This record gives sequence, C-alpha cells and structure tokens, in this order.
Amino acid sequence: MNEKHDAKDNPTTEVAAAAPLSARHQEALERFILFWGEMASTWGINRTMAQIHALLYASEEPLDTDAIMERLQISRGNANMNLHSLVNWNLVRKVHQPGSRKDYYLAEKDVWHITAQIIRERERREIGPVMQQLQDCRDTLAGEKAAEDCSALSPQEQQFCERIENLMELMEVFDGFFQSLLPFVQKRNVPMIRQFVALAKSMRGGPSKDE
Repeated sequence: MNEKHDAKDNPTTEVAAAAPLSARHQEALERFILFWGEMASTWGINRTMAQIHALLYASEEPLDTDAIMERLQISRGNANMNLHSLVNWNLVRKVHQPGSRKDYYLAEKDVWHITAQIIRERERREIGPVMQQLQDCRDTLAGEKAAEDCSALSPQEQQFCERIENLMELMEVFDGFFQSLLPFVQKRNVPMIRQFVALAKSMRGGPSKDE
C-alpha cells in the first residue's frame, strides 16, 4: 500500500508517499479487509466492494485505483466498477491530490453515517423493489376482481393471493423497522437504539443487556 508516484504527473510537485506499515498493522489490516468482505456479503453487498471500502476506511490517506488494485489483487475493471458503486452509496468520495493527475478515493470514517447510508441503500435497493414485484404479482393474479381482497377469486387463487399478501405484510414490517430506526442512527441516539434492542430481545424471550 506504500506507493510512490511518478514525477511525470507533475514536474515540480510529487505526492507524498504513505509511511510503511508495521508487521502487526499489516496483519490486522489484512484480517479486517477479509472480515469486512465476508460480513458485508451476508448483507447482500458485493464482497469486493466491501473489501475496497474496508481498505479505504482503514487508510489514513486517500488511495488511487492502482494502489487499491495492487493491495487487493483485483483487476482495474473490477476496482473501477466497485469504486463507482461506493461513490453512489455515498460511502466513498473521489478526491484529487496536488501533483497528480490520478483520481484518489477517501472513505467516510463516521460509522454512524456509514450505518445510516447502508440502511437507506438496502431499503431503496431491496425492500422497495421486492414490494413492487409482489404487488405486481398480486395485481396479475387478482386483476380488477380483487382490488381490495382475495375473496372474489377461486379457492386455489385465494390461497396464492393470501400467501403473496403475507409476504407483502412482512416486507412492510421490515420497511417500517428500518424507517423507524434510521432517525435514531442519524442522530446517534444510542439510548433509544438500545431500547429497540431490549424490546426485540424481550419479545423473543431473551434477557436484555441491562439485566
């Protein structure tokens, strides 16, 4: 990750190279990148995208595409595609360094902002489209005969319609949960978030953290 830049980028000014990392720093960084990639993949986020974010989050200085490619051993196309996604998610921003024509990338370091952005993007990219697809399926099945409920359908159609509506109801619950939680994340309201967790634990019969 310690990369020197060619003086030809600017004949009079050269971008300062980052200080070399200690062995333990390198080892911890490697574990963090691998862990972050594995964890994020369970959220439905591309593993390479998560690893790039982890690398930039852990870096004190902005990194260019070449440094990211070298550190993660990925192609330029893969790096560019995932960097573009991270910029769209507002988790990474593109910056310019004096003395270089390259594009550099800097990750958001505020974990509350990161969490809020992930919640927003997951809701927008996943729950919303799923709800729309389920609604389209229900409309195809029901048509004008069952605008309000499934009772006008045949018994077999009613069963399928009700199962679709059960899924829609579940998605509405997920959406409501994210919409309710997001303001507290944005305001860093830790006591209220802990109350959410305690309530969830109490409803499933588990002890709260304070007990």
